[in-house]
Amino acid sequence: MKKLTLSVTLILATITCFAQESGEDKTVKQFYTEMGGPGIMFSANFDTRFIRSRQTGLGIRFGVGFTVKDNEEYTDQNGNIQYRFRTIGTIPVGINYLLGKETSPHTFEAGAGITILTSKVEMLNYSGHQKAGNIMGFFSFMYRRQPINNGFTWRIGFTPLINTAGDIVPFAGVGIGYSFK
Repeated sequence: MKKLTLSVTLILATITCFAQESGEDKTVKQFYTEMGGPGIMFSANFDTRFIRSRQTGLGIRFGVGFTVKDNEEYTDQNGNIQYRFRTIGTIPVGINYLLGKETSPHTFEAGAGITILTSKVEMLNYSGHQKAGNIMGFFSFMYRRQPINNGFTWRIGFTPLINTAGDIVPFAGVGIGYSFK
């Protein structure tokens, strides 16, 4: 899994470097934290455009986060039943398109991608079948409020997940962060 994480990080860094053209870079980049969304529980993310644009166009997002698996029951040394939670790392990676005016701080994001889980998770689908996996899909439909230049930014929206059992699960996300050139 460490090799997969390193490979994904290197690929995304390379794409981001080649996507930026020479000359004055007007591209607004964002670093933000998100509750819910593709990181499932919590994630720290980076977002940038492929073209030199302040606010709109095709871009990429990637991050690292975590979620907590349902509690697991086990028996301790004294024979007592105990419960514990297991933390699972998440790596959301996706592309998105921002719609809006270059001179407006209001944009709409539409995107899709995958979330890589650091361990396999078993999901029960709507028809009662279980399937284990460590990759989930996601869509994002979000409102973004981001300044024209640098500054505080926030987002909120609908981010349905496609779980390991193949079901589309309604989900939402909210994030805050900072945008910069």
